[in-house]
Amino acid sequence: MNILAVESSCDETAVAIVRDGREVLCDCIASQVELHRIYGGVVPEIASRKHIEAIYGLAEQALQKTGLSRKDIDAVAVTYAPGLIGAVLVGVNFAKAAALALGKPLIPVHHIRGHIAANYIAYPELEPPFLCLVVSGGHTMIIEVKDYTNMQILGTTLDDAAGESFDKVARVLGMPYPGGAALDAMAKQGDDTKYTLPRSKPGVNPLDMSFSGLKTAALNLIHHAEQVGEELDIPGLCASFSAAVSDTLVPRVVQAAHITGCRKIAVAGGVAANSRIRRYLQAAADKLGATLYAPPLSLCGDNAAMIGAQAYYEFIAGNVADMGLNAYATKSILGETV
Repeated sequence: MNILAVESSCDETAVAIVRDGREVLCDCIASQVELHRIYGGVVPEIASRKHIEAIYGLAEQALQKTGLSRKDIDAVAVTYAPGLIGAVLVGVNFAKAAALALGKPLIPVHHIRGHIAANYIAYPELEPPFLCLVVSGGHTMIIEVKDYTNMQILGTTLDDAAGESFDKVARVLGMPYPGGAALDAMAKQGDDTKYTLPRSKPGVNPLDMSFSGLKTAALNLIHHAEQVGEELDIPGLCASFSAAVSDTLVPRVVQAAHITGCRKIAVAGGVAANSRIRRYLQAAADKLGATLYAPPLSLCGDNAAMIGAQAYYEFIAGNVADMGLNAYATKSILGETV
């Protein structure tokens, strides 16, 4: 089954063709990073306009690269939630038009389900059930993937996402957008015991997390140093901050593994590219006797291949949409009905 997949939830316009949920025939991406770097972050209106400019050309490019024709496409899939609403609308409207013109099924895909499905591309042998740590700019949660479309959230952040915290601290330190990658690179040069930063304490649910206090502590430390003329050890601060984030995430994943008995652990989302988090998760998995599935860096960020991968399983489960499909800025990963 050849699925034409579209992703436009933030600042990457992407169109891919994925066969049977596992084989990526092509994944065409138009990045806006250099444009938004001027502003230190994504400007939603600009992102939406650039999606409009790029999306049709990427679809044509995908067909040309694969040598497929329009009649070879069996379904059209699209990220319909969550994301920047203007950006998501561009992809949804293009996909609806494409599905209508081709006379093919339209498959709505939740962006976070797509991130999880990136692991199906990287690891063809991976099948549910497994645990997945989702860490991105807007989401941080531990999910039990019971089946391809049946998932349970075991723990989540109660406030800020890990990725948003990385980006905010990096921006205040004057690092270029995207800040999380720059902070990770700097952290490799630092001493992670240089600064004492808080780790969130569990609330009612011991698997829930919080990053607001950690982010605030780091920002206060930076601002205090500026005010008193104290020189910061920036690599040390980056390393200390990265360690605090990792120390918040990894023990909870281990606890979730003990609770569920799962010995397959995946990680997904943009922050899954963070070198310390990957290293600590691998060490924890080894200690547990578990297998860690960490996708290559190219599949950690937003891409359409992951949307096409998850779309295959959504289609099998009967999750298809009509031309009334709408876009949503926020929507739960659980129990979507379209």
